[in-house]
Amino acid sequence: MKILFIIAFSVSSLLLQGQQDYPDSVLCSNHIYNYNIKTVQLYRDGWNLSYPIMKLNSDDRLILQFDQLGDQPETYYYTFSHCSKDWKKSDIFQGDYLDGFPENPVEDYEASFNTTVSYFHYKLSFPNDIVKLKLSGNYIITVYPAGKPEEPVLTQRFIITEDAAAIDIKAHRPQATVDNNALQQIDFTVNYSGIDINDTYRDINAFVLQNGRWDNAKRNLKPDFTGNNELQFNSLSDRNIFRGGNEFRYFDTKSIKYQTEYVSRIDYAAPFYNFYLKPSEDREFKPYYYWQDFNGKYYVAVEDGKNFDLDADYVYVYFTLPSRQMVSGGKMYVSGNLNNWNLDKNNLMTYNNERGEYECTMLLKQGWYNYEYVFQKDGSSDAVATVFEGSHYETENDYVVLVYYKNPRDRYDRVIGSAVFNTLNNIAY
Repeated sequence: MKILFIIAFSVSSLLLQGQQDYPDSVLCSNHIYNYNIKTVQLYRDGWNLSYPIMKLNSDDRLILQFDQLGDQPETYYYTFSHCSKDWKKSDIFQGDYLDGFPENPVEDYEASFNTTVSYFHYKLSFPNDIVKLKLSGNYIITVYPAGKPEEPVLTQRFIITEDAAAIDIKAHRPQATVDNNALQQIDFTVNYSGIDINDTYRDINAFVLQNGRWDNAKRNLKPDFTGNNELQFNSLSDRNIFRGGNEFRYFDTKSIKYQTEYVSRIDYAAPFYNFYLKPSEDREFKPYYYWQDFNGKYYVAVEDGKNFDLDADYVYVYFTLPSRQMVSGGKMYVSGNLNNWNLDKNNLMTYNNERGEYECTMLLKQGWYNYEYVFQKDGSSDAVATVFEGSHYETENDYVVLVYYKNPRDRYDRVIGSAVFNTLNNIAY
């Protein structure tokens, strides 16, 4: 009955679509607006686990991929918006930052092959021969059905950097905090020689992202020390400090023929395969243990497939988190890039009193997935992955540093530098 209910709910949900008035805070975020749209990925060409950052006036390209469930393809168009450092639409004209047609069709799409769930896979590379971007900064790409720009199906953030400033990054356990065994401090120095900046404290802002996430980013950081064309961000306050978290949990759904490490059983109830994960352990008070992960990302793949984008099927994945009682004062979610780091009904866990466990079911494309459990307190927009997960200063994480500069004479925020740092390798790239 549970499987039949979920299938019926899914099929009816896929039919929901229509015009809504979305605030800019949503329209300028990573968001999916239509239940038909799945597996949205945006990355730098050449590495599908990279962050969507490219250098201005270079050969860099970004790749956007997504699926539309169903038997009939839709004609989609895309457009770009330039945004401020705080993800509000910039006060500049489209012609200022865009060279080419402002609206263009997504022409590369194919039907899935030999899958139980039918879908069309769409792919777009940009900049391209039709449209180029002329300024650095924050950008949003919006995809919508032909003739319906007011009904977006997805929006995705990306960054164009000038790479005019060099950034040196270091990570360490903080010294001046009580809970320093659970935290990571990110110190960095920005060398801006060659850029004429009159007031660095007023005109420069830095952002730090953990594993490419915007939901817990450290925003609008100001330098602690300046001099000799250098800006040092090494505050003894908590402005540069993150919870280290834990290595991400993972599961593998590449094969429908055999159960992998964290899969307890695989059932088929037409038209869906159902993967039941083994009950998750409580790691909150356990010692740190390293294993290699994707830092919250996922990788689409299928056993014996030739073209993963078209051969991978959609399957239901059942998450189970044992808990003697429901955690009061908030909600529990399955979190990761599998849901754009968003917290909504798609990844909300419900508590089963009879079984003493949290449960969640998600429709996901076959592949290798990272995830974690996060708890969001009632009335708060923030969520923490400490309940059931724990946090350690040793945890391997990526940190993305972005440096913004706004000349008082300009009407937009430039990105003059970016760097990615890995705490395990101790290198910025």
